[in-house]
Amino acid sequence: MLNKVTNIEELTVTLEAMRAAQQEFAKFTQEQVDDLFYKAAMVVNNARIPLAKMAVEETGMGLVEDKIIKNHYASEIVFNKYRNVKSCGVLEEDAAAGIQKIAEPIGVIGAVIPTTNPTSTACFKILMAIKTRNAIMISAHPRAKECTNYTAKIMREVIEEAGAPKGLIGWVDTPSLELTNAVMKETDTILATGGPGMVKAAYSSGTPAIGVGAGNTPIILHKTAKVEMAVNSIILSKTFDYGVICASEQAILVDASIYEAVKSELKKRNVLILNKKQLEAVRNVVIIDGVLNGKIVGQPAWKIAEMAGFDIAKDVKMLVGEVAETDFEKEPLAREKLSVVLAMYKTKKHEEAVEKAWHLVEQGGLGHTSGIYADESVAKADIEAMSARMRTTTFLVNQPTSHGAIGDLFNFALMPSLTLGCGSWGNNSVSENVGVKHLLNIKTITKRRENMLWFHLPPKVYQKFGSLAPALSTLAGENKKKAFIVTDKVLFDLGFTSKVTDELDKLGIQYTIFADVNPDPLLSDVHKGTEAMNAFQPDLIIALGGGSPMDAAKIMHILYEYPETNFPDLATRFMDIMKRVHKFPKLGIKANMVAIPTTAGTGSEVTPFAVITDDKTGVKYPLADYELTPDMAIIDPELMLTMPKSVCAASGIDVLTHSLESLVSIVATDYTIPLSLQATKLVFDYLPESYHGGADAVYAKERMANASAIAGMAFSNAFLGICHSLAHKIGARFHIPHGIANAMLINEVIRYNATDEPFRMGTFAQYEEPQAIRRYAEAAEYVGITGRNDEEKIDGLIAKINELKNEVGVPKSIQEFGIAEADFLASLDTIAEEAFDDQCTGANPRYPLISDLKQIYLNAFYGEEQRVQI
Repeated sequence: MLNKVTNIEELTVTLEAMRAAQQEFAKFTQEQVDDLFYKAAMVVNNARIPLAKMAVEETGMGLVEDKIIKNHYASEIVFNKYRNVKSCGVLEEDAAAGIQKIAEPIGVIGAVIPTTNPTSTACFKILMAIKTRNAIMISAHPRAKECTNYTAKIMREVIEEAGAPKGLIGWVDTPSLELTNAVMKETDTILATGGPGMVKAAYSSGTPAIGVGAGNTPIILHKTAKVEMAVNSIILSKTFDYGVICASEQAILVDASIYEAVKSELKKRNVLILNKKQLEAVRNVVIIDGVLNGKIVGQPAWKIAEMAGFDIAKDVKMLVGEVAETDFEKEPLAREKLSVVLAMYKTKKHEEAVEKAWHLVEQGGLGHTSGIYADESVAKADIEAMSARMRTTTFLVNQPTSHGAIGDLFNFALMPSLTLGCGSWGNNSVSENVGVKHLLNIKTITKRRENMLWFHLPPKVYQKFGSLAPALSTLAGENKKKAFIVTDKVLFDLGFTSKVTDELDKLGIQYTIFADVNPDPLLSDVHKGTEAMNAFQPDLIIALGGGSPMDAAKIMHILYEYPETNFPDLATRFMDIMKRVHKFPKLGIKANMVAIPTTAGTGSEVTPFAVITDDKTGVKYPLADYELTPDMAIIDPELMLTMPKSVCAASGIDVLTHSLESLVSIVATDYTIPLSLQATKLVFDYLPESYHGGADAVYAKERMANASAIAGMAFSNAFLGICHSLAHKIGARFHIPHGIANAMLINEVIRYNATDEPFRMGTFAQYEEPQAIRRYAEAAEYVGITGRNDEEKIDGLIAKINELKNEVGVPKSIQEFGIAEADFLASLDTIAEEAFDDQCTGANPRYPLISDLKQIYLNAFYGEEQRVQI
């Protein structure tokens, strides 16, 4: 246990202990280092929400939801990028030339952490120190010491528990200028992030320093720019964490030919264009005596307006001042503002815009970031002219700068970092996202590129009434010997398993039946099933039933083939499924899986998803990985004829929710959208007949079976959204059937997504501006709803959904379902936060705030006739 550091003497003692620890750490192998690196990243990833709350509460800056994202980025994205980077021992070797490059640690890193990003930057720097076998001493900003030091504390505890030398991570308990200067003087290298004064002090300390300078990012909106995409990207970036990221846009220089269109789009997105009186008031409050007013940093627009002496609505996103001068002395808004205040210039020619941008950078922002929105295919020369003129080490093309400059979001070749070097232009020693020292300035020009997409389906899908027997007969040629059948007790008691076992008998395949799966499958069910599977040693797993047996069978399959698998690892959240921290193991080594649905709802027979509840904690885990996709799906409507009406209704509405959520998902594509539309139409056309007709509704049952699988294929690849995030949490908390939970929420989710009000799109959106309104309207058109505009069509779609819900007996509200108001309100804050962190949230077309999710819950609880506003 290290002593507290409250004075110079205590700092000296602590640093001596840290040096001894680091010398031991220097002997660690790459494998040992990577294990610590992983554990440190995951402890922050798991604590991303409380750390974000601590940061906002302590500093009074920024937005909790965005700080959650930054903590997630600083842990998961950074870990993913560097997880396979070799940092110990021999890095390169040329035997013929007789040369080796060997990695050696520096010693003790002195890390100065800013108040604007206190937890995420601390996480990033500590991870870099661990990966390179260095010790690190943290010096936090006095206004952020508790959250910064707590981040360091949980990372130190987890690596020490894993075998790291004690004391590799230290921190100053009572930060002061004297102690910060001492840290910079007494450590081996300084990693400094902060204002110009702090960076200058780092370079003046006599210790080698990697410091990063201030930004003053100018962005040109070229005459060829896509206005909607540019404006939405700028709003996404500038409002992220209320503008505290140093790479965020500080000025936009708009070509005269699109100036009015840009203004119109800004206003449409709820951005206030300041009038002359407001502009002067904002100038006076943002910059005082030539210095940025710290009180406006990281504050929402309405608070800054209030400081300036006028009132605006609380939902205004940004304050934009139309200005002409770029000289700091003549125009205060030409400076870096670290807030949601943006300067806007009207330019007649591209050359004029470039010169103004150059002047803004030269006065304050040298070496940091600049960029342009333009059509790459026709404006190549103008793009190159600007990039050549700008003395910035990062130049962005068609990217939101807060997200683009930190790397691995809008261009995956740019290394992720929360410390951005400005090169010699900005008096920095590094000219790229911090990671490696360079003697040369390296300019990085990145162009917006969206992530690779995919389309995964089971290798074999058999469908049609009576298809079970002929589909199973195809196993005859696969030399299968032993089948393990997973089902639930109800289906077993009703004799459904005989429909499968009779065919297996004909094929000479030995079998055993596991029927202990609960309606809401539990982790204990999975463990019991896996034990039975291990005893039987099957080469074929057959899941028979609704989503519950199929979900349970998928997890049993993993644990059967890979007994050492840690279930919580499988449930780790991811931002991008193709870059997840925990890779699911390759399945099919010991057994193949066949999924046979008996309900028309979950689509689990064709999806890579499984939902399992940990009965010890009550947490419901939605798991996703394409290894979970069954090898064969047999969709035989004959098995669905005797579905109870309640199951028919719940599962049928679940299909509709799958189709509508996948339709508007941020990763929906030309491959998935037609599937979503067709599934939507099939539900409207055939669910009522399937519900009322029972076993006689053979054709309707078949069409609903197809709808379920088609929607499953769509959301397997496009994913879902917040309706499922919200439904997962109230389902787990109040034991509401999943389909019914979705049904009671879907109307409110459509209203939330289908808005022309300004909102944040998801991080990996596959379109340049919001698309939800058009896609919902397209669904309405596809099912025959007409209207004078998209809004009327969406109203018609919601009305048609209500008619369908009434037809199949779905409650109009959560309260009507029977949940007590007091119980619901008591859990509201918790379930809203859990829903925000649900795996499905990231694909929603509108990235929510936690307060938005609370409001949706309230609307769905009280129903359309009793609206309650937060």
